[in-house]
Amino acid sequence: MTKIVGTLGPKSRSVEIISDCLKAGMSVARFDFSWGDIEFHQETLENLKTAVKSTRKLCAIMLDTGGPELQVVNKTEHPISLEADTKVILTPDQDKPATSNLLPINYHGLSKAVKKGDTIFIGQYLFTGNETTSVWLEVDEVCSEDVVCLIKNSATLSGTLYTLHVSQIRIDMPTLTDKDKEVISIWGVQNNIDILSLSYTRHAEDIRHARSFLSKLGELNQTQIFAKIENIEGLTHFDEILQEADGIIFSRGNLGIDLPPEK
Repeated sequence: MTKIVGTLGPKSRSVEIISDCLKAGMSVARFDFSWGDIEFHQETLENLKTAVKSTRKLCAIMLDTGGPELQVVNKTEHPISLEADTKVILTPDQDKPATSNLLPINYHGLSKAVKKGDTIFIGQYLFTGNETTSVWLEVDEVCSEDVVCLIKNSATLSGTLYTLHVSQIRIDMPTLTDKDKEVISIWGVQNNIDILSLSYTRHAEDIRHARSFLSKLGELNQTQIFAKIENIEGLTHFDEILQEADGIIFSRGNLGIDLPPEK
């Protein structure tokens, strides 16, 4: 039977809105742990329970992991203006404030993964692709752990969370991170989740590893695992992933950065 998955976020977490979503046909509620803490998502889940009771509609719970997502860290929360044809430095030193000339990131291995001429995309979470809210960078120079980039288009980044995507480059980070395991062990077990959406699935082994982890938790040994395909590496190994996963999710936004529209 076809199911409709709805993401419950800041603008869609009230009892009233969730009730409307359930009445409209939502049968799976997605909780996106690439942002927000356990307390935030638990409050949303309590609202879901209230809405389910009042509407008498059934709804499964999906935990979507953060995975090995690269992010720009803006602790100041001030908008960052980036001007075309100027340069900006990407640094793993997260103690430094984000500015128009310096962007702290959450990954120490970027300088080893990229080379001069590589393309990097930075955008707000759930980016629109609009060139005023996202920016394309070209790697100009690698200096120790820092990466100096040429800004290709002017943009203003607003908010605290921006995703960073390096086109067709493998990032050496585990698919199921320590943070993901903590969230699953606490929030996932507490709420007996029905589905685990495994972000940035790249190989069948990622699914097997996640399934082994869930089996050790006892309560979640029947939880379904959906592979979330978000880059070329995952697409290349699609057939083997399909054999292991209970379901497949394609992240059109991230895949669209690596692939031409016709693909």
